[in-house]
Amino acid sequence: MATTTVTPAGRRPAAGGELTQAQKDAYWRYNVTLTTVLLIIWFVVTFIISGVLAGALNNITILGFPLGYYMAAQGSLAIFVIEIAAYAYLMNKKDEEYGIREEG
Repeated sequence: MATTTVTPAGRRPAAGGELTQAQKDAYWRYNVTLTTVLLIIWFVVTFIISGVLAGALNNITILGFPLGYYMAAQGSLAIFVIEIAAYAYLMNKKDEEYGIREEG
């Protein structure tokens, strides 16, 4: 049994469940922008903070470990996992907005 999902701003799929080319382009633009922003954040945390600034951060100690070491060993991984969760959440919201969310 097929159901039609009505979404905000009239972004529901056209007849037959297909998105228009303009909707596909907007969806893809959002995906690329989100991915770019998340990669920039990951780069800043991993390479700038954990790499370049590690010497300065090593002057701060947390639980007996220098902060620079902790950021390189755990901090960048934690940020990456948080970004994966944020990407999944935001893309699921966008999928619902366009009426193309997978069931499951």
